[in-house]
Amino acid sequence: MAINLQLKKGTGISMRQFMDTMNKNKETFLDWYQRFSWETEEERSQIEAAVQQGGFQAFLLSAEWCGDVVRNVPVLFRVAEAVKLPVEVLVMEDHLDVMDQFLTMGGRAIPVFIICNKAGDVLGTWGPRPAHVQKIMIQFKQENPDREATDYQDKIMVARKEMLTQYGEDTGYQQVIVHELSDLFRQIQS
Repeated sequence: MAINLQLKKGTGISMRQFMDTMNKNKETFLDWYQRFSWETEEERSQIEAAVQQGGFQAFLLSAEWCGDVVRNVPVLFRVAEAVKLPVEVLVMEDHLDVMDQFLTMGGRAIPVFIICNKAGDVLGTWGPRPAHVQKIMIQFKQENPDREATDYQDKIMVARKEMLTQYGEDTGYQQVIVHELSDLFRQIQS
């Protein structure tokens, strides 16, 4: 069934409002935001051309307390700014009706970057993390389906540590996100 978010227009906040009102993780968020740079001007212009031709807009399901938001949303914001993609941030706790339409493996995982046309029809999504990092969580969930198991918390801590390792210490993961977004816009256009 197709999802339409037209009724959500005007119910979110701007990217700037999201950053300005952060109470948790703001310094780390802004550090990743400041460290972003484009690998190539060609990739930026290809994404911008797709956005402008398609007249796309986006919604971002997010919350400041989430580690994946702190890592990934700065990249999403910088890309959106550079390619003039209008984005409304939907704080997850205030928009659970939307969140529950974009579950990841049956659970609420953020961020979710939702690309829509002018009519609000959802055309594609990205998130909650780069594919190579998400692979670790997929494997973990497959191997540990019982959240009540006595060793679940210990095992998820190991998975989260491995995900941090996959993100790395530098900004390399940011280019992975840019490539994934570029691929997403190409798929939407074709």
